[in-house]
Amino acid sequence: MKKFVLKRFLISLVTLWVIITITFLLMHTIPGDPFAKDGRMPVTVYNNLRARYGLDRPLSEQYVIYLKNVCKLDFGESMKSKAENVNQMIARGAPVSGQLGLQAFVISIIIGPALGSIAALYQNKFPDYLMMILAIIGISVPSFVLGTLFIQFVASKVSFLPIAGWGTWAHTILPSIALSFMPMASSARMMRSSMLEVLGQDYIKTAKSKGLHNFRVIMGHAVRNAILPIVSQMGTTISGLLTGSFVIEKIFGIPGLGNFFVTSIINRDYTLIMGTTIFYSAILILMLLIVDVLYVVVDPRIKLGGKSS
Repeated sequence: MKKFVLKRFLISLVTLWVIITITFLLMHTIPGDPFAKDGRMPVTVYNNLRARYGLDRPLSEQYVIYLKNVCKLDFGESMKSKAENVNQMIARGAPVSGQLGLQAFVISIIIGPALGSIAALYQNKFPDYLMMILAIIGISVPSFVLGTLFIQFVASKVSFLPIAGWGTWAHTILPSIALSFMPMASSARMMRSSMLEVLGQDYIKTAKSKGLHNFRVIMGHAVRNAILPIVSQMGTTISGLLTGSFVIEKIFGIPGLGNFFVTSIINRDYTLIMGTTIFYSAILILMLLIVDVLYVVVDPRIKLGGKSS
């Protein structure tokens, strides 16, 4: 297990380095720069700004300097915001995005498999049809469309649900549900297929023939094995929730990291783009690493290095 975790950790570090390198090169190879939006800026001011942020140096030198700063967890100054540096902006926005993503993840990972299990247990009956209709709607309709519909038809009718903003638990309800709908629907469909396959296995029939209570058979044997594909997709689910929160945060006026990221792209704020990209990538890679280890723990049939775990 230790070798497995160490190997995955080293792969994660290499992956993060590749992401940093590609993002850095993309930011500095596209035409233009953050200070050349129009021709009204004096040449002296323009050159001074480029020198301040090191943009006048060779690209290789900029890359080495930035990589050293990243190793010290220093993402530099924002090229547009004078009030905060990139670290401070991430520290302010990350908890907001984290809370939103965590709530959406909890909703999707609890309700999704539950709906899928109900659909499998009532195959080709009304609950099955109802759950699958909801799943199709969740997969087909983007989260930003749901968010807009929630604002139009729910928040405007229900007084205790704010239309936009952040600060109370009520502000998180609609954006969390809108963000969770697609992964919830996807996990419901996956759980239904997995559950149907597990329910047809011989060990389930054997457990029932021994007189075990139906609830115990379903929860102790069927659900535990059927949920393994859901566990393997948790990393992808989290990544989808984090990246999907960009538009949701804009729609609901949430001051999260996704809002900063969208604004940084519009303003071509190199340091903020790089900082938020690296932060998001590090979180996602960490989640994938945790899921890899968790999957080995949940499924003892997986072998590590030729030996059973």
